[in-house]
Amino acid sequence: MHELSIVKHVIKTLREVVEENHVRRIGSVTLEVGEVSGVVIEQLADCWNYFREKDELVKGAPLYVETIEAVTFCTSCEKTYETVKFGKTCPYCGSAETYLLTGNEFSIKQIEAETDDSVEP
Repeated sequence: MHELSIVKHVIKTLREVVEENHVRRIGSVTLEVGEVSGVVIEQLADCWNYFREKDELVKGAPLYVETIEAVTFCTSCEKTYETVKFGKTCPYCGSAETYLLTGNEFSIKQIEAETDDSVEP
C-alpha cells in the first residue's frame, strides 16, 4: 500500500507550503491523479482520512481528487486514443509503436488555506 507513503509525502509538502506562506490552517487539498498512475483512489482517501484526524495541519480538511484521463499517442498513424480502453495497441492501425501522453501524473493541484495576515514577509 504505497498510498500511505504518498499521503505522508503530500503532508510533508503541505508543511513546506505552510512555512513559506505563513499558513494558519489547511482548508482542503485537491490532487490530480492519472488514470494509470497506479494510485488506488479509495486507499488514498482512507489514508488521508486517517491522517486528517491525527495531524493538526490537515485536521478536518477534505481531500478532492481529479482524475486525469490516460491518453496514448500512436507514432505510426499519429492519432491519440483512450489508453485504458485499448492498451498499448493502437485501435486505428494496430501498431504497438505508441507512448503514453497523459494519465501517469500525480500532483497537488490546489491547496485551500487560511493565512496569517499579521505576519510580515
